[in-house]
Amino acid sequence: MPSAVGDRLARAGVLGLQGDFREHIETFRRLGSDAVDVRRPEQLDAIDALVIPGGESTTIGKLALHYGFIPKLRERVAEGMAVWGTCAGAIFIARDVPGHPHPLAGLMDIRVRRNAFGRQLDSFEADLDVPQLGSEPFHAVFIRAPLIESVGPGVEVLAKLDDAGTGAPGSEATIVAVRQGNLMATSFHPELTHDGRFHEYFLKLGRS
Repeated sequence: MPSAVGDRLARAGVLGLQGDFREHIETFRRLGSDAVDVRRPEQLDAIDALVIPGGESTTIGKLALHYGFIPKLRERVAEGMAVWGTCAGAIFIARDVPGHPHPLAGLMDIRVRRNAFGRQLDSFEADLDVPQLGSEPFHAVFIRAPLIESVGPGVEVLAKLDDAGTGAPGSEATIVAVRQGNLMATSFHPELTHDGRFHEYFLKLGRS
């Protein structure tokens, strides 16, 4: 088990089975966190917070099942470990993903739709108002982004997207960042910007 966090930064891990895990690790290290590349379930015992990065949600599901990550992940979340899913990672930790063909962790009480904003050529960027990060907008990068269609009663909405010009399917379908206790999901890729505020916010969840 990780040591008591006290005033130190939470020790973060990034699931390194596939996807853009290196960018997350680099961002955490810029913030002073001793971030590690997680490839075995037993490594979860040594960290306070885990990022499940973007990539391909079907591949994440297959590999997580093959390496036995899902039971250990659920165990550590129950013990208080923080988890953040970005893009495909948000799909992996959602409880409801219609039509998804492979196992999911099912951690967050959210319903997510895959590739809701179109294919990769339709990827886009947008400025988001995220009060938890301060008054300055967060510049978000969306790549084949999933949509958080609905959330349960214990889920806090952190950010919504202005649908104008994005191809989003309607004014009710704008949620792109959520938190549920020590869990967080974002439809976009904060690791692809130079703004580390989401990573810093997540480290605080790992200390709570």
